[in-house]
Amino acid sequence: MQRIVVGITGASGSIYGLRLVEELLRAEKELSLLLSSAGRQVLAYEVGLQLDSDPAECQRQLRAHFAAQENLKTYAMDDFFAPVASGSAAPDAVVICPCSMGTLGRIAAGLSDSLLERVADVALKEQKKLLLVPRETPLNQIHLHNLLRVSQAGGQILPAMPAFYHKPQSVEEMVDFVVGKVLDNLGIAHQLFSPWGES
Repeated sequence: MQRIVVGITGASGSIYGLRLVEELLRAEKELSLLLSSAGRQVLAYEVGLQLDSDPAECQRQLRAHFAAQENLKTYAMDDFFAPVASGSAAPDAVVICPCSMGTLGRIAAGLSDSLLERVADVALKEQKKLLLVPRETPLNQIHLHNLLRVSQAGGQILPAMPAFYHKPQSVEEMVDFVVGKVLDNLGIAHQLFSPWGES
């Protein structure tokens, strides 16, 4: 079973991360969801999902929210003994969605002050897929430089930029386009939008 880590940080756009988790669970992937403290705050503010800071309680809440079982796990951001922190147990892919500029900067600098940053570092060093979904505008030169550094190190940058050629009729359809692009890059089939040229 494909093992994927999803990180949700404090950037606006937490709905992208939640929708991605739904689709990965639907595709029966083994999923570890890592939430920064700011990520939990933004989730509560933007979508009303209040999650406890205690990892065990947070995991119980997430499994209830997504109607998931053992295939959904979460860990404290300071738990460097979590399996996903080790190169010998590296996940198949890491997606940070949305990715804050602070998280991006620490990954670009090779810093691992949290479990999420360590997991991103593991993905790069083990040549696993690392996919960042930044949600910030405008971008300054520091942001652009950090995006380039991660790309040069082997990461992939997929900005949260919904398209309009499929004529979305709702915010949900715009979110689904971005999530569908993430799934495309993970090689996971979906029906969130029709490819260009298909009706």
